[in-house]
Amino acid sequence: MKKVLRAIGALTLATCALAASPFVSAADKVILGVSIPTATHGFTGGIVWWANEAKKELEKAHPDLKIIVKTASGAPEQANQLQDLVTVNKINALVIFPFESASLTQPVAQVKKKGVYVTVVDRGLTDTSAQDAYVAGDNTAFGKLPAEYLAKQMGGKGNIVALRGIPTTLDNERWAAFESVMKQYPDIKILDAKYANWNRDDAFKVMQDYLTRFKHIDAVWAADDDMMVGVLKAIDQAKRTDIKEVFGGAGSKEAVKRIIDGDARVQADVSYSPKFIYDAIKMTADARLKGEKLPPTTIIPSVLITKDNAKQFYYPNSPF
Repeated sequence: MKKVLRAIGALTLATCALAASPFVSAADKVILGVSIPTATHGFTGGIVWWANEAKKELEKAHPDLKIIVKTASGAPEQANQLQDLVTVNKINALVIFPFESASLTQPVAQVKKKGVYVTVVDRGLTDTSAQDAYVAGDNTAFGKLPAEYLAKQMGGKGNIVALRGIPTTLDNERWAAFESVMKQYPDIKILDAKYANWNRDDAFKVMQDYLTRFKHIDAVWAADDDMMVGVLKAIDQAKRTDIKEVFGGAGSKEAVKRIIDGDARVQADVSYSPKFIYDAIKMTADARLKGEKLPPTTIIPSVLITKDNAKQFYYPNSPF
């Protein structure tokens, strides 16, 4: 009888320990929610495509894994979807690419408080305690490499205009890195830097404003390949010949193809593939299926793309 009681006691303790564990055991089904922006431009189109590729491939490989992909057209919609993922879909893991940093921090924190394991991708939150893990490209290099390249191309002097993305932690990191390099070149003047929301049409309008206000511009840091397209369209329409270099960002197939073809104004780019959403989903799913957690931060390196290495970054079948 004592042996039976001891066995029951041991089983009770083990059950309590499992209930208190913050990790999903290998025996449980992992229900992983993926929350991402809608495909409003090329990069987010790539994000959506890679997220669905991850769902298709990982669910096939793991019968005990279910992935639910939700896309949102704005921060309020994304916040509402997070509530549904928890209350309706009963997720126990979340991979989120926040539409904005500040406005999504509290909604994500509420999800984490309900015991959901949270991996934040790319656009970081303003409070890192709201997440378990962070996966992103190298945003410091994303700003630093173009600044170093453009400063060299400009011979350390001249006028430059810049376009920024959406107010997010990653945009702040990129801009801080870009400015830090440019401060080393007092003869290079940054005429202005406005948000263009990583959007071709918005970038076209911002560049039109720059072209109207500034009679001589030597180079443009478009800071995104979609914005680069809008910038080039505005320059062409204005028939301006003073701008010698337009630097985008993220290594889209269009930008890389321009480099390969020898486009006079687009001679370099910096890698920042939307595939990192696939990597983040896979890493999170693999860890949760094993009852493990990811490192607090995983940074995927960014590389300067020039004609010498452009073919290594050219994926013609990719949506971005």
